[in-house]
Amino acid sequence: MALPNRGGGRFNPRFQRQVEPEHRINERIRVPQVRLVGDNVTVGIYPTQEALRIAQSLELDLVEISPNADPPVCKAIDYKKFLYEKKKKEKEMKANAKQSEVKEIRFTPSTDDHDFDFKAKHAESFLKEGNKVKAYVQFKGRAIMFQDRGQLLLLKFAERLQEFGALEAMPKMEGKRMLAMFAPKTAKKKKEDAPKA
Repeated sequence: MALPNRGGGRFNPRFQRQVEPEHRINERIRVPQVRLVGDNVTVGIYPTQEALRIAQSLELDLVEISPNADPPVCKAIDYKKFLYEKKKKEKEMKANAKQSEVKEIRFTPSTDDHDFDFKAKHAESFLKEGNKVKAYVQFKGRAIMFQDRGQLLLLKFAERLQEFGALEAMPKMEGKRMLAMFAPKTAKKKKEDAPKA
């Protein structure tokens, strides 16, 4: 049986609290001189103590933002606000990254034109939103004999979607399904095509 922890050794909570901040700030900056940047300051190289005094006179923190530069670059900013903005940006980037999904479009070897158009419109809107599209033809029973029909259908689908998405690889069989994957085209071209003001 394990003995209860009595607060000694590495489990001592006092040791856990001493986490180094992400950046060196104020008195933690130990180099002799720094390049000072920021709003309302004269950009230049200063002795660290002077840079610290300038930041304090503005009621800001001196934050080392490029420690590997020579001399290190420090910015006079509100550190708490800086961290808050940084977290907010990271959160937004995560949210944007999550939005890209893989949407599925299902066909059969005997899909008619009306159904094909309906599904193609859905796929176009998925690609416009930045999602990938996985299109597949489902073969049931003896329909497996019509693989060439499935391939033609998916290639016709690729042709229809070429403005919005690129076919990642030729259609291939997986079990009783023939799959084709489409990736959204970037919006860069649209901007280039836009008339110049």
